[in-house]
Amino acid sequence: MSKYIISGYKPEALFRFFEDISAIPRGSKNEAKIADYLEKFAAERRLFCWRDKLHNVLIKSPASPGYENEPAVLLQGHTDMVCEKNSGTCHDFLSDPLELCVEGNWLCARGTTLGADNGVAVALMLAMLDCGAEHPALECLFTVQEEIGLIGAGGFDYSLIEARRMINLDGEGEGQAIVGCAGGCRTDIRLPYVPVPAAGEAVLLKLGGLMGGHSGMDIGRGRANAIKLMGRLLLVLRRDVDYNIISVSGGLAENAIPRECEAVLAVADAGLIKERAFRIAVEIHSELGREDSGFSLSCSRVELPGRMLSAADTRKVSAMLGSFSNGVLEMSRDIPELVEYSRNLGIVATHADHICFSISTRSSLESRIDASCDYLSAFAELCGASAEHHSRYPGWKYEALSPLRDKYIEVCRRVLGREPTVMAIHAGLECGIIKAAIPDMDIITIGPIVDNIHTPDERLSLSSFERFWQIVSGILEK
Repeated sequence: MSKYIISGYKPEALFRFFEDISAIPRGSKNEAKIADYLEKFAAERRLFCWRDKLHNVLIKSPASPGYENEPAVLLQGHTDMVCEKNSGTCHDFLSDPLELCVEGNWLCARGTTLGADNGVAVALMLAMLDCGAEHPALECLFTVQEEIGLIGAGGFDYSLIEARRMINLDGEGEGQAIVGCAGGCRTDIRLPYVPVPAAGEAVLLKLGGLMGGHSGMDIGRGRANAIKLMGRLLLVLRRDVDYNIISVSGGLAENAIPRECEAVLAVADAGLIKERAFRIAVEIHSELGREDSGFSLSCSRVELPGRMLSAADTRKVSAMLGSFSNGVLEMSRDIPELVEYSRNLGIVATHADHICFSISTRSSLESRIDASCDYLSAFAELCGASAEHHSRYPGWKYEALSPLRDKYIEVCRRVLGREPTVMAIHAGLECGIIKAAIPDMDIITIGPIVDNIHTPDERLSLSSFERFWQIVSGILEK
């Protein structure tokens, strides 16, 4: 009996490689094992392979017979994935394989992210190198830590790259070519506090059931941010309930819209705060869009720990969460429906002596990113906190002339029977870094249909993945 669950799609190697890599844990900063797999793959096929200390891997394959005079092509994608799971799902992303399941035309993972972002790129490059498809000289670049700041792409030695045509395989829409993207920066705000002895009863408030999503691609959809909703709840509760924050935590990644957030409060009357909290939750629920209709609030008593925040620090934290400027800040004046400038409060975490707020800023304008960093530094200073900006990356500006884009459009007409969409996006892509390193690189970003990335509802259309292979193969043909 085959160990593979996907059948009926071609080429088989494409889908089998996806299943194989899904058994290898590969969250950001945990890419050593997938890099080992790639090195072994290349060695078994006697292909050039280079691996750096970050675990970026470059594999090169010579041109097929008859393609020796065609210009080389760089295929590129990232090996790491966002590790999100539903509360109650027992899964260790450091050691457990993903539990894949097929539901009709869709591939998903039980209770966790699927890792199609960007496992589809890894599988396609492996299949292209393995199954004898005709192609010009290929350079396949597997980068790391894309999901936490494009770190692998930023640390790669691009003198190893000879190609001047590049297909980035990190798109998520069939028949859509991305030809420009936002730059960005990440910020950590650290608020110190001196704990005081805890008193009263401890209550756990837990917000959940939100859709979440990608803080670039989905920020313009109006989806609620669980951390911001918790900030609103805490601010409104302050009107007529005294409480001290014991801890507040939510979100797993700066570049994901948080779906859940919880706060543990010390209160004199647990029944009163529960009644007030549910009243506020009803108001919030009535305001949310259809995608966030699963919003829920739970309130339960928990054991009182020994320490809590002082009244002054509690007011400071609730004010910071409630007043933080978040979401879409400006739309593009040139491209309809394109978000130009946004900010996402992706993580809040309570530590022994400080609370950390982690934020992602995006814009295609460097000046807007500068302005956001200035705002966040000033916001932190006003609150008695400190701000550290890091993981900055450049955007990628649209270019009027692109032979690679023209070839993609031609192939889409043949494979899909329709005209593709050419667009810029409000998300950071490794293309911006690569374009800055190799200015004369002709680049497009494409991908198959992948829904709900960065969430446990992530799913990959298997038929679209098959067509994705046909499109990439068509571009590589003479």
